[in-house]
Amino acid sequence: MFSEGKRSASQVSAGIINPVVLKKFTTFWKAQEQIDFLKNSLQEIEEYTGRNYLIDAPIHRIFHDENEQKLWLKKSENDELISFLDKKFDHLKGVKNDFLSGKVNQSARLDVNGFFAGLFYFLENKGFLVKEKFVYSELDTKNAVYKNFHFQNMLFCEGMGVVNNPFFSDIPVNPNKGHHIKVKLSHSIPENITIKKKHFLFPLSEELYFYGGTYDREQLDAQIDHSAVEQLRRGLSEIYPAELEIVDANIGFRPTVKDRRPILGRHSEYCNLYVFNGLGARGILNGCYFAKSLYDFIEEDVPLPAEVSLDRFK
Repeated sequence: MFSEGKRSASQVSAGIINPVVLKKFTTFWKAQEQIDFLKNSLQEIEEYTGRNYLIDAPIHRIFHDENEQKLWLKKSENDELISFLDKKFDHLKGVKNDFLSGKVNQSARLDVNGFFAGLFYFLENKGFLVKEKFVYSELDTKNAVYKNFHFQNMLFCEGMGVVNNPFFSDIPVNPNKGHHIKVKLSHSIPENITIKKKHFLFPLSEELYFYGGTYDREQLDAQIDHSAVEQLRRGLSEIYPAELEIVDANIGFRPTVKDRRPILGRHSEYCNLYVFNGLGARGILNGCYFAKSLYDFIEEDVPLPAEVSLDRFK
């Protein structure tokens, strides 16, 4: 594995594991399968790193009004949502939630920092990690050689870095810039849940809380956008009107696809080159599931689902 050490969108993400679209109270393709596979994968990873990075902190969606409560209850009768939308509403301490909140069953978080630190430590100790930038011009596809490395297959998992990849730069991924902030709150909020209204709020430590993130397809420079930070501050103030202090702000660029499904597949000319991209805002949840799909395609010749195959853009 080659990595130059830059922090990806996944590494600065909230790590939310969520089977529900919380604006419309709907679910999405293979949500249950993705959650099940992720939890099994984390148990397997624990055998290598000694830790399970799953945080049992279910999402509590704060309702805007009584109409949202009624819509939630109506949707909770749907066969696709019955196992996700809890019918019992809760009042949350420490935040403004006049119309209560609904719990998303099976939702959780990933300890993002711990996960990547533990996984990279394991890979480096086994000699599987090369900490350097990958130089495309030194790749000999015909002889399957990169510098001093011989390979059978090569897989590119680069997020928005794929735009600089001469072999896969034409895949239709679009950057979506997301901001999040770290804040100090003047009084604590529940530690064992993830709160959601406009954005997600949860504790990082005894003092710091995560709040985010935004979605921006227009302002795509690598700088902190102060209007986005202000947007987050206002959103947090709606549910937390007490004193707060913003201590840090971060950005990441999600690789998104128009049909909101990943892009997996083999290069049309170089049969030993593969791509795994377009995981969007759900990369923490869907990455493991579709990684197995691509593995089965490469190693077992199992056809990729048409919905995620690179071939769907031909």
